[in-house]
Amino acid sequence: MATVHIDRLLETCIRVNASDIHLHVGRPPVLRMDGRLRSLETKVLEPDDTVALMKSVTPERNQQEFQEEGGTDFGFAFGDKGRFRVSVFRQKGHVSMVLRLIPSKILTFEEIGLPAIIRALCRRPRGLFLVTGPTGSGKTTTLATMLDYVNRYVGDRHIISVEDPIEYYHTHQKCVFTQREVGVDVPSFAEALRRSLRMDPDVILVGEMRDLETMEAAIRAAETGHLVFATLHTTGAQGTINRIIDAFPVAQQEQIRVQLSTTLIAVLSQTLLPKIGSGRVAGYEFLLVTPAIANLIRENKTYRIDSSIQTGKKYGMQLLDDHLWKLYDENVCAGEECIERARFPAEFQAKMDAKARGQAAGGLIAKHDPLAKEAAEG
Repeated sequence: MATVHIDRLLETCIRVNASDIHLHVGRPPVLRMDGRLRSLETKVLEPDDTVALMKSVTPERNQQEFQEEGGTDFGFAFGDKGRFRVSVFRQKGHVSMVLRLIPSKILTFEEIGLPAIIRALCRRPRGLFLVTGPTGSGKTTTLATMLDYVNRYVGDRHIISVEDPIEYYHTHQKCVFTQREVGVDVPSFAEALRRSLRMDPDVILVGEMRDLETMEAAIRAAETGHLVFATLHTTGAQGTINRIIDAFPVAQQEQIRVQLSTTLIAVLSQTLLPKIGSGRVAGYEFLLVTPAIANLIRENKTYRIDSSIQTGKKYGMQLLDDHLWKLYDENVCAGEECIERARFPAEFQAKMDAKARGQAAGGLIAKHDPLAKEAAEG
């Protein structure tokens, strides 16, 4: 059968607007389109195929890391058509790859549906802004949009991003934009953060707060007068704050609560779900740290944050399940997709059932009441 060429796979991915390419021994290449996996009508990949595909895109230093560690991650440009983030790993003794397409165009606030108040937060001179969610929830795209806004419209800033790997390429606009890649320009996130404080930064992006040392460095950078953006693989604002505090030894947790209460300015937690028809849309939970919420963090009363978000709608705050309900109620997303991503799926299902009963009762009344039927038709 015909050989599978990496260029054709990449071109197909871009042409059909897929988000990922999966290459595994024992099955044809698979594309993820609108969140769903679709196999290509091509040959079943054999061990030699995945090795050849891996070598065709993987830099030598990453091939060496793969041989030593059993996995490696990197990014590369496919000419001027797009960029891909790549994860190469070994499973069952064979080489496998997942390539994620990084959109060439940085989206606007309106295009991804970010709360309008985030523009004002991007102008803050200092503080910690967390963007959280599971892998593949669009955190990188959201952060790219926010940093692009600072770069184009706020200006007069030195922005330093630390990523593994670099995904979106930013050019110098009204700001000086420095992008550093872990494993290429600097050995680790924590080391990059330490060094960045000597590079006259105003805004710092931490691609991932994946260990205690990086968390400490990010909080310290926010404390010392910098605007810090960072990501975590957590769901919900309350869970994010608890995750950071619980990562520290018990003896330090009181101090971290105090530090977070003074440095944290917002938590944006998101998930991606398919739209009815085609395309995907983000569901958001948004917490703006007001003095009252800062006090809850300081006093270890984070269990009250959800209710504070509900009462803080005038500030633009919203719970994830409330936004998911809006997407369902407006027929943007299917109910089962919303339930799958809801923080409280049983409550979401009960609300859907109540709506269905209400619609059924309304239809029954209209059927037997001529005036109600006439009003419905009118």
